[in-house]
Amino acid sequence: MFRYSPEKYVIPVLNGNPYRQTMLSAYRLMWMMVMYDLPVVDEKERKIAAKFRKFMEKEGFSMVQFSVYAKFCGTREKAEAQKKVIEEKLPEKGKVSIIQFTDKQFGDIVHLTNRKRVKSKEYPDQLVLFSDENNAFSED
Repeated sequence: MFRYSPEKYVIPVLNGNPYRQTMLSAYRLMWMMVMYDLPVVDEKERKIAAKFRKFMEKEGFSMVQFSVYAKFCGTREKAEAQKKVIEEKLPEKGKVSIIQFTDKQFGDIVHLTNRKRVKSKEYPDQLVLFSDENNAFSED
């Protein structure tokens, strides 16, 4: 499974000159998980479900389990924007649930396989770019 670490991140933020570093807390960074159950009875439905899965992968989501995908979004605003993109691409039939949660909460997920705890895979740090005017982490 995923694990995004360390607990805090430092990203240079341009607030005039020179660059100012801002600490990003794991309590403010956001993840999104999309769970879906789409009909796959006939060939047309299977193609629609495969198209939605490919869309999720193209949007940067990674499979956690069958029909369960997760993505690190960075800010709450970026997660909200991602949610709107997904809502626009939803198939006409089926159930889709979208959950947003903090990086800290994501790191606290317990993974079990065959009744045993499994350590989360460590994923490399991701680069998140913020513009000055949209910086949700500015401490001004």
